[in-house]
Amino acid sequence: MNPIALEQRSENLKRKARELGFSFCGISAARRLDEEEDHLNNWLQAGHHGTMLWMEKHFEMRLDPRQLVPGAKSVVSLLYNYHNPEGPVHNEAPKVATYAYGRDYHKVVKKKLLHLLRYLEEETGTEISARAFVDSAPVMERQWAALSGLGWTGKNTLLINKNQGSWFFLAELILDLDFEYDGPVKDHCGTCTACIDACPTDAITPYQVAAEKCISYLTIELKESIPAEFRNKMENWVFGCDICQEVCPWNRFSRTHSDPDLFPRSGFLNWEGKDWQEMDEKTFEKMFHGTPLKRAGYRKVRETAKFLS
Repeated sequence: MNPIALEQRSENLKRKARELGFSFCGISAARRLDEEEDHLNNWLQAGHHGTMLWMEKHFEMRLDPRQLVPGAKSVVSLLYNYHNPEGPVHNEAPKVATYAYGRDYHKVVKKKLLHLLRYLEEETGTEISARAFVDSAPVMERQWAALSGLGWTGKNTLLINKNQGSWFFLAELILDLDFEYDGPVKDHCGTCTACIDACPTDAITPYQVAAEKCISYLTIELKESIPAEFRNKMENWVFGCDICQEVCPWNRFSRTHSDPDLFPRSGFLNWEGKDWQEMDEKTFEKMFHGTPLKRAGYRKVRETAKFLS
């Protein structure tokens, strides 16, 4: 295709993405991320993935999206806003990461991704070889989003957008279709160390997170009991953690999302500490069915709530 036609295809895709509710869309040429190889390997060798042994698998696939979609030409990266400034009404109540307030984001965002893919097939009149991902495969999503100009990888390793901060789900379409490609933007973290200074478990060093110390890992991924050394460092987080986003200066530009699927369940933000302590499995299922908390499960959440008390 000629450059003008590729430019139009890219503009049409981004317009449709906005119509579907995505805040930003950027596109990169599919290739091997050679520049990420040493960083990923060193992170794994240092054991910063903790007990997440699945992170050791598919190393080459993580670096090259063409192994996920043979013949892939492009990686389309998208940001979907989940910012909600509301929090628990009762200060003593355990806290849940904002992204987990509503329905499982994998399903909410992937449905929109598949709509976008169907649009592309209708627009081009061809059957496209493609796969859609929402934090669900060995895809280096933050790196691809940065390469396509949606933001930069901050010192807390999250993707930060200059206009709206970091409260976003990341999603990708890897496909065998050409586009006009975007480019990266400048890192604007500067000398700021707010996220590093605020992390109570010292999990963050510049541009790297030691997952084995991260509250999100300790409350979700770690299947064993949380080590006693973290007892006074959890800052009342029972599932996930938002601290490094709450203190990031760029998040002063964040906008509250408007997706009903991501709103908290009725009555959830009114829970008190005793509601978490007295919660039985039936109550957990009723309140958190279909939400990200199901990933940790009742026993893990209940154990963490007791650990915080």
